[in-house]
Amino acid sequence: MVNFCFSWIKKNKLTTFLILIIFFLLLKNKILNFPFILKEQGYYPKTEKFAIDGPTNESFSSPKPTETQNRLITKESYLSLVVKNVSYTQKKILEKTEKMGGFMVQSYFDNPKEAPSATITVRIPAKKLDQALAEFKKLAVKVVSENLSGTDVTEEYINIEARLTTLYKTKTKFEEIMEKASHIQDILEIQRELINLQGQIDALVGQKQYLEKSAALAKITIYLSTDELTLPYAPTDNWSPKLVFKQAVRSLILFLRKIATVLIWAFVYLPIIIPLVVVYYFWKKKQQLVKH
Repeated sequence: MVNFCFSWIKKNKLTTFLILIIFFLLLKNKILNFPFILKEQGYYPKTEKFAIDGPTNESFSSPKPTETQNRLITKESYLSLVVKNVSYTQKKILEKTEKMGGFMVQSYFDNPKEAPSATITVRIPAKKLDQALAEFKKLAVKVVSENLSGTDVTEEYINIEARLTTLYKTKTKFEEIMEKASHIQDILEIQRELINLQGQIDALVGQKQYLEKSAALAKITIYLSTDELTLPYAPTDNWSPKLVFKQAVRSLILFLRKIATVLIWAFVYLPIIIPLVVVYYFWKKKQQLVKH
């Protein structure tokens, strides 16, 4: 039976090739998303200006930026760390974050059996950002990459305050007119305007609070893994042959892993592929006999 199949494959190479292509396309999505395949990760995401997650503190003291000092800066950092034990390091990072007055935003743990990896996002008081980064890096066997970015949102904050001042003044005027209004139609129109103004004020107050808290709490995303190839890397503006070589090797290894996975899946599915090939062979032969 096996000899017959190999003989048929040799005589029908094109047909066999097409069958394998169809088989690969059918399983492509499943294979590439299989949990044991390590996908190549790209650059870090851009800094979010308004992103603020986790619990808030109502007693938080809002910074008041001016033209010359107290600039409102949102800071965001990314760390890629190779560690011995992902689960242990993850717990230690959360412990250190709480001790520094921060909190966890989100945490993911993948592939617990083979090449475990984790992604942790925390919020740390901005004044303790450098301390937090130093503490986290001490937990690593190797720091693969580090990225720190900041966004000055002072002008945006000042614009919001100016718009709020105008809206508050306008609202006060309408309230004064409301007290003097006597016709029901006028009262209803003024109420609609007041509701509209209050909606705009609430939206701007929310944006203002986002900026204040984003500046007060720096965001740190830490990537952990026991395998350096699964970690994202930080882009650099300077071209470096050494860096390009490392990226090329990373890409080649990941590509070979995917090819090996496809071959393994194809081998496992041979008991299904071979009968299909045999059925197709006899069907084609029967069609030829019918034509003759």
